[in-house]
Amino acid sequence: MSEEPNIMSGQSAGDDENLVEKSLRPQTLTDYIGQTKIKRELQVYIKAAKSREEALDHVLLYGPPGLGKTTLAMVIAHEMGVHIKTTSGPAIEKPGDLVALLNELQPGDVLFIDEIHRLPKVVEEMLYSAMEDFYIDIVVGEGPTAHPVHFPLPPFTLIGATTRAGILSAPLRDRFGIVEHMAYYNADELNQIIIRSAGIFQTKIDDSGAHELALRSRGTPRIANRLLKRVRDFAQVAQKPAIDSDIVTKALNLLQVDDQGLDEVDRKMLMTMINFYHGGPVGVKTIAANIGEEVDTIESMYEPYLLQIGYLSRTPRGRVVTPAAYQHLGIEYPHDQR
Repeated sequence: MSEEPNIMSGQSAGDDENLVEKSLRPQTLTDYIGQTKIKRELQVYIKAAKSREEALDHVLLYGPPGLGKTTLAMVIAHEMGVHIKTTSGPAIEKPGDLVALLNELQPGDVLFIDEIHRLPKVVEEMLYSAMEDFYIDIVVGEGPTAHPVHFPLPPFTLIGATTRAGILSAPLRDRFGIVEHMAYYNADELNQIIIRSAGIFQTKIDDSGAHELALRSRGTPRIANRLLKRVRDFAQVAQKPAIDSDIVTKALNLLQVDDQGLDEVDRKMLMTMINFYHGGPVGVKTIAANIGEEVDTIESMYEPYLLQIGYLSRTPRGRVVTPAAYQHLGIEYPHDQR
């Protein structure tokens, strides 16, 4: 395995904004903030694989969007000292696309597939032998001249990322030797990420500003960095020497992000359930139709955080708004609610 990894991604290297985005990504497990349990386990697996001079076992990372699955995949490749090829499930439309990707890999390399749950079935089935025995069988030619060709592959590591691990097929899921659940970040971890990102942006931020921003970032680094950029704009226009809690509060109030990180869609979703369905239970398809969002968007982007902070609960009959959500919205909870 090479000493100097050449991390590849699908992003343009010539764009200044993309270069900033890349610089936000840590390169090592030591620099990667949060996900302590996962990092501790990966350090063992990576050290063992390198000592045996073997490819790391296949890795499945799952959890809500924005928690750093892609970044962690790149860190793993960097720690292993190998190349990484990144793609996504929807981008691999046919077996030939997968063959082209696998053909570019060197021994020990990482193939990262984001949204792996969206792989076409025929492509997924070709992955089985590639993951387990490092070969694929392809059919060459058509009609009477068609014949199978056995195509050996170098040992490689597949890292799959998904927000919906539950819909992965059992044969695919069982072929991952390392399965890790990405958890939401706590305020202290987000505080560290925000201060680090502010330094990269060459923006001054004090402890109160970083703390307030962390509280409103929904436990998600991607959201923390996005809100930091927007608050930076407000601070610059207001000619603030540094981002403090006052400018964070003013900016995010204008952006309709409240002190628990709920945005306009979160509140619309909860208020629709309260006003039209007495707080539930109500089905997610009904909620989606009422607020004009896709079911997948609600289930992957909004619902996980509301469940995490206890503002929403799932029952066999549907979703239910909790007393904590009523209190947060300033609405009296109907104690006779069933």
